[in-house]
Amino acid sequence: MKFVDEVQIKVKAGDGGNGAVAFRREKFIDKGGPSGGDGGNGGSVIFKATEQLTTLLDFRYHSLYRSRNGYHGMGSDMNGAGSDDLILETPVGTVVRDAHTGNVLVDLSVAGQTFVIAKGGRGGLGNINFATSTRQTPRFAQDGTPGEEKDLTLELKLLADVGIVGFPNAGKSTLISRVSRAKPKVADYPFTTLVPNLGVVPYKDKKSFVMADIPGLIEGASEGAGLGHQFLRHVERCRVLVHLVDLSAVIVGRDPVKDFDAINTELKKYSGVLAGKPMVVVANKLDLPDAREALPKFLAAMEKRRIHVLELSGATGEGLEALLDACARELFSHASLKTRVKQQGALRDVVTAETAFRAPKAEKPAVKAVKKKAPPMRTPARKAAPKRPAAKTAPVAKKKPAAKKTVVKKAKARARA
Repeated sequence: MKFVDEVQIKVKAGDGGNGAVAFRREKFIDKGGPSGGDGGNGGSVIFKATEQLTTLLDFRYHSLYRSRNGYHGMGSDMNGAGSDDLILETPVGTVVRDAHTGNVLVDLSVAGQTFVIAKGGRGGLGNINFATSTRQTPRFAQDGTPGEEKDLTLELKLLADVGIVGFPNAGKSTLISRVSRAKPKVADYPFTTLVPNLGVVPYKDKKSFVMADIPGLIEGASEGAGLGHQFLRHVERCRVLVHLVDLSAVIVGRDPVKDFDAINTELKKYSGVLAGKPMVVVANKLDLPDAREALPKFLAAMEKRRIHVLELSGATGEGLEALLDACARELFSHASLKTRVKQQGALRDVVTAETAFRAPKAEKPAVKAVKKKAPPMRTPARKAAPKRPAAKTAPVAKKKPAAKKTVVKKAKARARA
């Protein structure tokens, strides 16, 4: 697959549909009034980062991307349909810039991240929206707004934890092929690697990290010499740099110390961020006799600068374990001791992990204040209501004695019986 890491494209969002001017003309409806519908919104152009792509090759042969326009409104209060958005998938690590100003619009560095790069136009209003009590037959409508149009430059910066830099033919491809399953081209001539190669390096305790093999740099690379700074952008995202120094360069009359300084100078010229990244210096090709003889001189020069040097032979595998340990130490220890968080729009340093995970001091339990019970509220005794005088009752009528006539009659009845 051809590796493409920089392209220029043009995107055009869809225009909004126009509103309609219409009036109701239906049977049995007198003076139906305006009935023009609204126009639909145009589709937007959206970038989406995906891990399924590793190059910008798809954008090389198709440079213009247009989203559909919104549909116009129609009579009978029918609104136009809106168009779907156009989603463009890009590799993770793509930086989108304005082609005219060079400003960074978005950095798609997370898988699944989306960004609306060109917003679609808004649909216009139909004449039904402009009817009032004094203007009952509006004969005009609103046009849709045009969609945004931009010229963009896409740059791909590979996401890797460790980046290998050095002069051409320093053994970078051999190293990444020994520690990972990457299969770069390995040969005994300069500029064998023409594109960056990525490889996943397994480590202890089920940990792993991604290593990138950057094409060789030479003196004047930041100004365009050799492959120039074409691939230096891929080193900007690396957290640790592995600087391979070819000690066998003494055979062709080069000084390894000057090679080391030349690469560091080119990194500094390209970006001050690169010069400040953690660097692991490795003396390579110690399997060759000339390289072994040049090792003491190189170690002495680095010792004066207080730079620790690892000894390595990519061909035989000598020193690979020590190199991986050094890379893991820089990656995992720095990531755990110091973190950065984004708070209120600015990056602020956070305390180290030792302070962050320190057990908080036991605080004395707060003494609860004993609340005094409020004395019971005494309600004033209610005065007894004055007794009302008993109502006078009518005297009970005495029973009158039975009449004498009834007694005589009863006596006579008994005598007859």
